[in-house]
Amino acid sequence: MAPGLRVLTVDDMPAALDRIARLLRESPEVAEVSTADDPLTALNMIRTARFDAVFIDISMPGMNGIDMGGLLAKLADPPAIVFVTAYDEHAADAYDLGAVDYLRKPASPDRVAAALRRVMRTLPSTEPARSPVPDSLTAIPVETRGRTRYIKRREIVFVEACRDTVKLHTFSGVHPARMSISQLTEAWEDAGFVRTHRSFLAAISAITELRSDPTGSLVAHTELGDVPISRRHARAVRERLFRAATTEDPEY
Repeated sequence: MAPGLRVLTVDDMPAALDRIARLLRESPEVAEVSTADDPLTALNMIRTARFDAVFIDISMPGMNGIDMGGLLAKLADPPAIVFVTAYDEHAADAYDLGAVDYLRKPASPDRVAAALRRVMRTLPSTEPARSPVPDSLTAIPVETRGRTRYIKRREIVFVEACRDTVKLHTFSGVHPARMSISQLTEAWEDAGFVRTHRSFLAAISAITELRSDPTGSLVAHTELGDVPISRRHARAVRERLFRAATTEDPEY
């Protein structure tokens, strides 16, 4: 991906800030790294410059990382958010804000690299169109009681991630399969499916409307139930639904 990512990292602890900034600068995906030692300085930097991602410490005096992430999530075109913390108790809040990853301190080079790959998947593709390749995931093998059956892609309404497996929701039932939701997203993004949440992938043709649930969160309604839509994915979901409504592509 040329020219590379522009990343901002925010931490009030100089040693932690220097470490994450160094790991980011050593990453081939990153073109530029800026640093800030408090959220207010970081927000001012974001107002005047474009960043693809922000790596934010959570435990900071005054405005903490969750508060800063909430402000970023309200921007029309927010950067991808990666939280970096020594604690686990904020993970649910972090992902509710649409964070693409949640790193435990001290973050290893491999975890930073994985977070950057997730950031890159949230960005519009700048690669030239690829030639068609054989589709090897038009059916998914599902094993039950020693028997294997194949669930066709066109039968699937939505996919739900569950630890090291996924659940394929179809009108014939819910079928567990041993693969990752990221693998299915990559294989099916051009076949009429859209990622709505870090844990959900839905068939665009199965979405009948977007609505708010009782808590005010956005969901995609299907005949098999509502699928959550995170703030991070809401824009892409709306764009894909609009494209589906105005295209003659049979995949939609």
